[in-house]
Formats: sequence, structure tokens, C-alpha cells
Amino acid sequence: MKKVNFLILAMGVVGLSTGMASALGQTGNDMRPARGQSGDAVLDAQTTRETPVTRPEQQKNEHDRSGVFAAPNAMPSSPVFENQPDKGKIPGFDFYRDPLNAKKPMQTFEETMKADVADRPRVTRTQRELLMRRYDLTPRLDREAKMSRGKPLAVGPTARLPAGASWQKLASMSPSEIRSKNIFPYPALPHPKQSTGGQVFPQVQIDMFPRLERFDVEFDLPDAFLPEFPPAIFLQNRPELGDVSRGEVVSINNFYRLFKDILTPVQLNGLQMLLSPLPQEEFNPTDDRKSTQPSLGVTCFDCHVNGHTTAQFHLSPDIRPQERRFRLDTVSLRGLFNQQIHGSKRSLRSVEDFTEFEFRTAYFNGDPIHAMKKGFPVIDRIHVSHMAQLQNMLDFPPAPKLDTQGRLDTAKASAKELRGEKVFFGKGQCASCHQPPAFLDHQMHDLKLERFLNEPGDGPIKTFTLRGIKDSPPYLHDGRLLTLEDTVEFFNLVLQLKLTDEEKSDLVAYMRQL
Repeated sequence: MKKVNFLILAMGVVGLSTGMASALGQTGNDMRPARGQSGDAVLDAQTTRETPVTRPEQQKNEHDRSGVFAAPNAMPSSPVFENQPDKGKIPGFDFYRDPLNAKKPMQTFEETMKADVADRPRVTRTQRELLMRRYDLTPRLDREAKMSRGKPLAVGPTARLPAGASWQKLASMSPSEIRSKNIFPYPALPHPKQSTGGQVFPQVQIDMFPRLERFDVEFDLPDAFLPEFPPAIFLQNRPELGDVSRGEVVSINNFYRLFKDILTPVQLNGLQMLLSPLPQEEFNPTDDRKSTQPSLGVTCFDCHVNGHTTAQFHLSPDIRPQERRFRLDTVSLRGLFNQQIHGSKRSLRSVEDFTEFEFRTAYFNGDPIHAMKKGFPVIDRIHVSHMAQLQNMLDFPPAPKLDTQGRLDTAKASAKELRGEKVFFGKGQCASCHQPPAFLDHQMHDLKLERFLNEPGDGPIKTFTLRGIKDSPPYLHDGRLLTLEDTVEFFNLVLQLKLTDEEKSDLVAYMRQL
């Protein structure tokens, strides 16, 4: 493994050095890649350059083309194996050799990819049909409400109700009645390909970073219901600067230019580590990968873009068997300094512990055995602490209508927003879990959704912060709630609040100010 890690590190250093060399003499935003480069240092580091075969030592000879290298043709170390079980061979599956979920022993990567590519249209169509049955995916955009960098907010609710049903009628029914009639409008949102699972990136991000595309599955939610790309970045050490992203996706290419006079050397080193790729379940150099070419992996900030999220999703790592795992939406790292629980289920108590656990298990799979096969990275605690220092700099977006205690300033808020705040702290019961000023309680709660659904439920899941919530659609741990209006309708049913239409509307108006 040391040789593998050294090779990966060397490739990264070469790629970074090449990128730095190409940038010499260039200033400002005019950082056009040199000829033959993609503009993504990570992609350049792992891309083989085609060269003409002109040298005699480059020519393939008869030995090179022979079948002597194939495992079935290996000469046994002793002829007596002919009389032993299976002739001393392993004719069945061998985990280190065979791709994950291979259909037969010694299945090649090319066979796996061919089958996955052929099946992808059906997988995509099945998920799209499911979403169309459940949701009205026609974007309805608010004319005034915007995210931090100006993207309009989609308005809901988007859930399709059964014929003859209304939100008021549903709210008057008991959980058992809703369950027996199978009419709960927000069942769990599944991964498009549960048997494989893994991290899936939205198309807008793949367009910028093609190395993040999978050949077996596509992202499923429309762009209108996703966060901004790129998201804004707010730093708690320099609040006067506001958004420091400058409209760029932070990467290994530009982080130093953007932050050298804003962050400390320790924080810059942490950011560099968060932008360096590590082998991941679907993005790695082995036959298990779901990228066309061998991959160095993904970076922490490939998922948490600009320290936030663009709704990438994967599967919960802490449940087995595979069919029992549930979809997890990537959460924002904003305000991490105020959070005491990390991981939706595992309740890890420091971001350092969470970081170490994730890169030991190939990111979000909970399985160090898989990780070891794909490239087991070892990052010392010093670098992990530097990564944590940077993450703890990430702040919530400004909330100009909130006072220092996290309550609305009556001189700035509208009457509708003030009414929504009363619902939030009163009839809506929101503040029982989402307490200001960070709007979370550092606890885990079980909504017991199995009362409404013929599903097993999710058990206790941590409370997520509501600060800056308008920037973070879709909502709930699996993204099944596409808008804030869907979120209010969901909790109105689950908590049996009996909110009026006006109270729901006021509550949404209030949450947009958090």
C-alpha cells in the first residue's frame, strides 16, 4: 500500500507543480489553462498523455501479447494440486481481485462497465418516472426571494396528492389511517441505483469537473431545486468581507490566490488537504470504480463545494444490509464551529474523528475493507486538525433581520415574518429542536415515520441547523422535501400541528430570514 500511496502522492505533486508552473505570470481571474490542460489540476494529474510509439522498447512483442499474465494460466507452485480440492485454485469470488458486486468470478472492468452503461438508461428512466409520480417538477420560482448569490428560490409544495385529497384533509387524518391508505405524500427518496449506491454529483458540477461523472447512474433532481453553484463562502474570522468566493468554485487551482491574505498558514494547509483527492468507493484506481478512467478519488470539497453543498447524495454508511441503507443528502459545513454532533446517525463528537473515519472507509461506506483495496490513505492527526481548523472558519450567511440572540428585529422584519416567528416558537414546535442562535439542539430525534408509511423508518437522526436554510435545498436527510413549503407540510403532518394555510405561509417567510 505504501507504493500505491506514494504513486498517488507523486502524481498529485506532479499535477500541482504543472499547474503552478502554468500559472506563473498570470494574475487575477485570467487563469486560463495551458495548452493540453483541462484547467482542473486533479484531472490533469491523473490523465495519461498519448505519445506516438516510435521507440523500439515501446513496441509490443509476442510475450507482451501472450496470455501468460492471466490468472487462469498461472503455473501452480506444485503439481500435486491436481489431486487437491479445486486443484488448489479459487474458482469462486476473490474480493481483492473481483469487482464489487461482480456477477461472476474474474469479471473484467470492461465487462462491468459495458453492463452498467447498457443499464443506465433504464435506471435513469425508472427514477425519473418515480419522481414524476411523486412530485410536480415544474419549477415555480419566487420573484423576490433569492439565495445568497442570487439564485431564485423554488416554491412548493411540490408533492402530488391523491385524487380528491387536500393538505387540510390529510392533516385531519390519523397516522394509522394515512398509513393504511398509503397516501403519505413524502415517502423516503431512494438512491437511483441502490445495489451500487455511492456518491452521485449534479450535472452542473460534472460540467465543470468531468472527472466526477459516473457511467452507471445520473443525478436525478432538477437544477431549480438545488443550491447555488458555486455557493457563497462566509468566514467567521473576516465577517466584514461577506461572500469571499468571488463567484468561483474553490479548488486546488485557485485556493491560494483566493485566500492567501485571508486565512492563516495553518488554515490554508487545511484547505489544501480538503481540496486534495482521496480514493473513494466509486472514484478510485481499481476495477470497483464507476468512473471511465482510473481516478485519484474525490476531495472533501468536491462534495462540500465551497464548504457548503450542491445536493450531492450517497447512502448512509452505518446500516446493513445494502437494501436497508438510506439515501443521504450532503450537508453544509457552514457553522460547523457550533455543532457538537457529526454524522446523521453515528453521533461522532468531533470533526477530526469524523474526518479520520471517512477517509479510512472510502468515504461514506463504513467499510475499511473496501477502502484498503482502493487505496488506504493515512493522514496524520496534525493535518486532520488543520482540516478541522479550516472547516471551523466556515460561517453561516448573514441574517440581517436577526438580532444577537437569533430573534427577529421588529424594526426590520415584516408583519408576516413576525407572525411566522410566533408559529416557529409556538404552535409549530420548531424551536423544540431548532433553538437559536444556531437553530439546532445538538441532539438526535426519531420522527417515527413508520407510523405513516409501510417503511421501517429511520430511527434517531441528528438535528440539522436551520441557519441559512434557504441556501440548502432539498431538505430532510434524504432530500425528499424539495422546498421549504414541502418541509412545512411534512412536519405539519408528522407532528400533527393542524397549522392553517396562513400559518404555513408565515412560517416559510420567517425561515427565509434565518
